[in-house]
Amino acid sequence: MDNAPDASADAVVTHPWTRYVAMGDSFTEGIGDPEPASPGGHRGWADRVAEELSRGHNDFAYANLAVRGRLLQQIVDQQLAHCLSLKPDLITLSAGGNDLIRPGGDPDALAEKLDSVVQILSLGGATVVLFNGPDTGSTVLGRIRSKVAIYNENLRTIAARHDAVIADMWSLRQLNDPQMWNADRLHFSPLGHHTIAAMVLDSLNVAHTLEPLSPKPMPQRSWREARSGDLVWAREYFVPWVVRRLRHRSSGDGVTAKRPLPGPVFGPGVPLGSGEGPPGAEDPVRS
Repeated sequence: MDNAPDASADAVVTHPWTRYVAMGDSFTEGIGDPEPASPGGHRGWADRVAEELSRGHNDFAYANLAVRGRLLQQIVDQQLAHCLSLKPDLITLSAGGNDLIRPGGDPDALAEKLDSVVQILSLGGATVVLFNGPDTGSTVLGRIRSKVAIYNENLRTIAARHDAVIADMWSLRQLNDPQMWNADRLHFSPLGHHTIAAMVLDSLNVAHTLEPLSPKPMPQRSWREARSGDLVWAREYFVPWVVRRLRHRSSGDGVTAKRPLPGPVFGPGVPLGSGEGPPGAEDPVRS
C-alpha cells in the first residue's frame, strides 16, 4: 500500500466504472466497522472503496448485497441474479470463508462452485474482483490456515481463467496487527477495513486518498491480563458463535442487504433504511 498513487481530497479519480455491486457475507457488509450514519449501521471496506470511486463521478452508483453469515451457496442463490439484474461494470465477490470455518469445509469443492459463478459474472464484461483469505494468527482463522491456503491457490487459477482481479489479503501483512481486528477476533476493525479498502483500490490501479496508517504497537500485556482477555472473548463471542453452529443458525438470519439498489454514495440519494427492498424493484439510476 505504500506505493499507492497520491490523490488530493478534491481530485477526480480516473477509472472506467460507473456501477459497482458488492457481493458477499459479513466481511463485505462491513461488520466490525460500525457507523450509524451508513445504511445498515456499518461502513466497511466496500463502502470506503465506493466513496473513493465516486469522487468526481456524478453518475457513479453503488449497491451492496452482502449479508452476514452467508455461505457460498446462499450468496449464489440470494445475490447472483440480483447482481446481474443491476448490470454492474465492477463486481467484488468475497465468498467461502464461512464454509471453510465449518467442519468439513472443502476448499477444492468450494473453488469448483465459485469458478462457475465467476464465469457467469464475467460474461457481461464486468471487472470482477475476488478476495483470497488472510494469513493471520487469529484464534478462529488460524486453525484453518491450511484450508485457506489451498482455497487461495484455487482462487488464483479461477482469476487467471476468467481475467478477474485478486485482492490479495494473504500478502497484506498489516493485517497481522491486532489493531486491525475487531474484539470478536473474526471481523476486521475500522482500521482493518480502511487498510483493505486501500489495498483493493491499489489492486484496481486507482489513485485514492486513503493514506496508509501505522498504528502504535499494542502495549505488552502480562500473562494474567492476556488470559483475562481471552476469557472475556470466549464468553462474549466464541461460545455464542459455536452455539449458532450447533443449532444450524446464522448471524445473518433475518438480515437484508444494506444497499439492495444502486445509488449515489454521497448526498440525499443514499438509501437511509435498513436495506429493505425486493430484488426486482425498479432501478432508480439506470433503466
